[in-house]
Amino acid sequence: MNFLRLLALSLSLMVGSIMGLTAPPAWGGDKRMTLSDADQKLLFQVARENIKARLAGQSPPALKTTPRNLMKPRGVFVTLHRQGRLRGCIGYLEAVKPLLPAVQEMAVAAAFQDPRFPPLGEEELADLQIEISVLTPMRQIKKVEEIQVGKHGLYIVRGMHRGLLLPQVATEQKWDRPTFLEQTCAKAGLPPDAWKDAAAQIYVFSAQIFSEQPKASRGSR
Repeated sequence: MNFLRLLALSLSLMVGSIMGLTAPPAWGGDKRMTLSDADQKLLFQVARENIKARLAGQSPPALKTTPRNLMKPRGVFVTLHRQGRLRGCIGYLEAVKPLLPAVQEMAVAAAFQDPRFPPLGEEELADLQIEISVLTPMRQIKKVEEIQVGKHGLYIVRGMHRGLLLPQVATEQKWDRPTFLEQTCAKAGLPPDAWKDAAAQIYVFSAQIFSEQPKASRGSR
């Protein structure tokens, strides 16, 4: 696994919440990927099968066909919930590999490698809910007024500190823009008002978010 690009999102982690990233991203644009219901169903299938195979100590079943749309490189996060509570969330911020294998890898990482939780147990699989967030490329902003709560996720960089929150977190927590900025700073291990520092770099991104379960209020990612 490429830990230079891997993000383990955790309020309990500071600099380590974005492991190994020593420079801010340099991409831009808002290139959205539209995934069909069939695409989403396949991503959920492979995510669950890879988790199940890891629990059994087996290799996941090979796919008969791979839709071309799912072989485009994208940043992606896989979030796991169980009984309404966060159970793991890990992903790639950058589009370092095709979406389908990235989801396969991040599903296993969220289940067994999120440092906030013990590895998933076999008894937890039956009521595990999977949420997938497919990211657009990031764009650095000059004014915080550009942030649209409910649409944008945030990534804040100051020095060696990095913090990221997915778009759905602000909506679920009913945060306004200043609170969203403050919470992202906290995620980076920075003071809440660090976003006002001229040395802070603020990036926004969007995501196509889909879940096996209807959304409910959940812990931050």
